Amino acid sequence: MTGPVVTGTRDVAGDPGVVGLERLSLNQATVKHLPLGEVVALCARHDIPAIGLWRDRVAETGVAEAAAAVRRAGLRVSSLCRGGFLTHADPDARRAALADNRAALAQAAGVGTQTLVLVCGGLPPGQRDIGLARRMVHDALGELVPEAQRLGVRLGIEALHPMFCADRCVISSLGEALDLALHFPADAVGVVVDTYHVWWDARLVAEITRAGSRIVSYQVGDWILPLPQDTLLGRGHLGDGAIDFGPISAAVAAAGYRGDVEVEIFNAGIWAAPADQTAATVRERFAAVLGGR
Repeated sequence: MTGPVVTGTRDVAGDPGVVGLERLSLNQATVKHLPLGEVVALCARHDIPAIGLWRDRVAETGVAEAAAAVRRAGLRVSSLCRGGFLTHADPDARRAALADNRAALAQAAGVGTQTLVLVCGGLPPGQRDIGLARRMVHDALGELVPEAQRLGVRLGIEALHPMFCADRCVISSLGEALDLALHFPADAVGVVVDTYHVWWDARLVAEITRAGSRIVSYQVGDWILPLPQDTLLGRGHLGDGAIDFGPISAAVAAAGYRGDVEVEIFNAGIWAAPADQTAATVRERFAAVLGGR
């Protein structure tokens, strides 16, 4: 995908919105069709120091081999995606979801990350009671907290854009995610700031400030128009869309987050492009848009 690159000429000295390439992480979803070993090699070739792993690709190789491959390449694992989908009215489905999330916590610890990203789940099948769905998420988190603490992995609640509320995530704003996280110990539950999902929120900077040390992951991807028919795939390379990343990055930095910054893009055109081209563009845009070049 090609498009405008926001390079700017601002003075970056002391600019809290500037993020250096040493914090760049490639979320595996950006090159979705590559197996884990090939993504690790891709990051190594393009001097991308961290990787956000996905559970399906980890399962293909096994946790131990996935962790070993990352270590051999000298990379960090910024997060594991994803747990969640906790909104089940059926008791058997609820037990299965909790078991799957406990397994995800163990996988996160096994690959060497302290962050498991959660997509909480939409409305239960056949139901319209969104308040009930949100209470289901709260109750499930309470059951997962002891295992998270035991393993030293934090559950990262990711708010999704409201258009995904019915089928993917009934937590639709960063403030809502934070309110939920604050019911639980800080060493077990935090929040994910994903620009694609939260950039529109008039209270975003205030909520990032309020989140402080609860921020466990910062993910970036641009909002492009026109949105595709499958709106899940409406993300673009940094600089190709509507998001002003500087103020968001500055707020995240001011809140105290110093971890990796994941480029996570769901886009059919980018998936179809050569992976080396995608990795080169990710690095170039990260430097241009977040690094102030």
